[in-house]
Amino acid sequence: MQELMRDILRKESEAVASIPVTDDYGKAVDLIADHVNRRGGKLITSGMGKAGQIAMNIATTFSSTGTPAVFLHPSEAQHGDLGVMQSGDLMLLISNSGRTREILELTELARRLNPEVPFIVITGNRDSELARQADAVLWTGGAPEVCPLGLTPTTSTTMMTVIGDVLVVGTMKKIGFTREQYALRHHGGYLGHCARRKS
Repeated sequence: MQELMRDILRKESEAVASIPVTDDYGKAVDLIADHVNRRGGKLITSGMGKAGQIAMNIATTFSSTGTPAVFLHPSEAQHGDLGVMQSGDLMLLISNSGRTREILELTELARRLNPEVPFIVITGNRDSELARQADAVLWTGGAPEVCPLGLTPTTSTTMMTVIGDVLVVGTMKKIGFTREQYALRHHGGYLGHCARRKS
């Protein structure tokens, strides 16, 4: 078991270190700061399955750090939840394959409602249809999954999470988010206590 653990840690660490660093990260942060923090819109994240869980986590992390964000389930979007979208919003879409049917349908519906809505895409397939629609493509690099079947989202979800962290931290720096502002959003819990104690 220890040998397996070391092998997985090595492979996932190498995958994270090999995520391509491109100008699209700066473009994505600029889009988020402009649409949310300057225009008063919000960031709408979406993904299906495991990617959806990562998208939900990214949305909550953004919200807690001064950038209002919501998670939109791509299937529920087709049954009225797309109504959460307003002028000034932008979308962060996550699909490892870049071919997830529900996400591709969501892009069509979103652009029908708001033709100007920008898309930031996190994907393992930079040549996909989803990537071609994006204003900023954040490619994971496409490292293989550590799952012995090569199928279960493992390495890919790790890289998606790291990319989300890069966007959150980059946006925090871009908007000058402070400890005092953090404390206002965290009344309870250990983090709230730490933020208020040192603010």
